[in-house]
Amino acid sequence: MMSLALLACWSCAILIVHVFVGYPLCVWLLARVHPHPIRKRAITPTVTVIMAVHDGSRHIKAKMKNLHALDYPAELVDIIVACDGCNDATPALARHFGGTRTQVLRFDARRGKASCLNDAVKLAQGDVLLFTDVRQKLSPTALRELVANLADPGVGAVSGELHMENVRSGFAQGVDAYWRYEKLIRQSESRSGSTIGVTGALYAMRRELYEPLPHGTVLDDVLVPMRVAATGRRVVFEPRALAWDQPSQLPEQERRRKIRTLAGNYQLIQFAPWLVQPTRNPLWFRFVSHKLLRLLAPWLIVLFALSTAALATRHAPYAWLLLLLLAGAALVAAGRLLPTLSRWLPVRLATAFYYLNLFSAQALFAFTRNRGLHLW
Repeated sequence: MMSLALLACWSCAILIVHVFVGYPLCVWLLARVHPHPIRKRAITPTVTVIMAVHDGSRHIKAKMKNLHALDYPAELVDIIVACDGCNDATPALARHFGGTRTQVLRFDARRGKASCLNDAVKLAQGDVLLFTDVRQKLSPTALRELVANLADPGVGAVSGELHMENVRSGFAQGVDAYWRYEKLIRQSESRSGSTIGVTGALYAMRRELYEPLPHGTVLDDVLVPMRVAATGRRVVFEPRALAWDQPSQLPEQERRRKIRTLAGNYQLIQFAPWLVQPTRNPLWFRFVSHKLLRLLAPWLIVLFALSTAALATRHAPYAWLLLLLLAGAALVAAGRLLPTLSRWLPVRLATAFYYLNLFSAQALFAFTRNRGLHLW
């Protein structure tokens, strides 16, 4: 039994360290030692902005004004707004504030974002597709910065950078810190080759590379770029193309969105099994390390804790490891019981780590119970 506990403990430890430290360090070093520069230059291809919306009347006016304020020749940009089963004034507001170069598609029954994107792309005329969401504000130069990367013929898609604003609570600060950590990984992936995902609120791609998404796809911002990479084109990250969003201030506010997103990773494997095949997925190692092992992380942590507890009574180093795990749990509990402590850096990082892994574990059960993810 002790041999099994040792094997479980060290196997879990190695995988956990690889997921959260080893893989980020690996791509960072690769970006430093063997960078893949992007041959950017200022270009102005025709662009179709694609935006799928469900009940977005609170944001649509500001979003349309934001799109019209982009620093890009207006005559080269058209906009398609796909209203997915909206029960509010979104379609009327989009027409009113969209102008003559805006086309509004209204679907009375809610079908999910993927189907709306497919229908919108069919009508797109631009050489470049710019995907964005209704809630986030874009920087004036975002579109120029994105398309400059597409001047490189080896680049097929490019992601913008999402910034968090109005970060008030300790939980929100922890989530913001995690997101900055995630962006560092994406930057390293981009500089060393390709990222495995894009920011759903802001990304652009060559129109000819778009393939219709399966009905109900949740993570279009992963499946689309992975398909682009499968064609041999790069998917890169542009930190000067900015979008701004606000994080959830409390775990309860983040839970539903995060579980849905994480469950979407299971759906990806269901829809695109080639993603887990090394011979078909050129980014297989990155996909497994960055996405799949993240889904396993909560179960690896539980097994690591159990095996460490079994070894702690016989070997002092494992007793110290167990104490460290308990100390981490105590930080999370302290943050919940004493909100004033939630702004202390160790507490907010431990809390964010705990909840992100908790949501990851819950995502597995959510996916098995409900395959209609797009209608949540």
